[in-house]
Amino acid sequence: MFKESIIPEDSAEIMGAYSHGIKVDIGTAEMIFVTGQIAQDSKGNVVCEDIEGQTEYVFNCIQKILKEANSSLDDVVKTQIFLTDMNDFAKVSPIRNKYFANSKPVSTLVEVNSLVKKGCKIEIEVIAIKEK
Repeated sequence: MFKESIIPEDSAEIMGAYSHGIKVDIGTAEMIFVTGQIAQDSKGNVVCEDIEGQTEYVFNCIQKILKEANSSLDDVVKTQIFLTDMNDFAKVSPIRNKYFANSKPVSTLVEVNSLVKKGCKIEIEVIAIKEK
């Protein structure tokens, strides 16, 4: 099994023993695992306060990581979304639907007490499968 770390330029600084993404060769395809992304820029600052802006930012980060792995959101098969306030679901859902219009992945969405960076309201992780 071959695996490769994915760390795009201008990514948020890694705060521990993990990668932003991992690409795993599974024979005729590759699986891409994207770690939970939050609305934090490369200097560690929260990019905005509103949930819509944070959600757009997170999806853009995920797209960069997938692109680095020669993949896209169209290849996503599984997503997990973590919100600090379930009342934000009505604002997040249309944005999520826009980005996953083609892939329609299986999905989990849960409310959590807090995220790793104070001020972040959403975290999203995905798994994609890309044919070679």
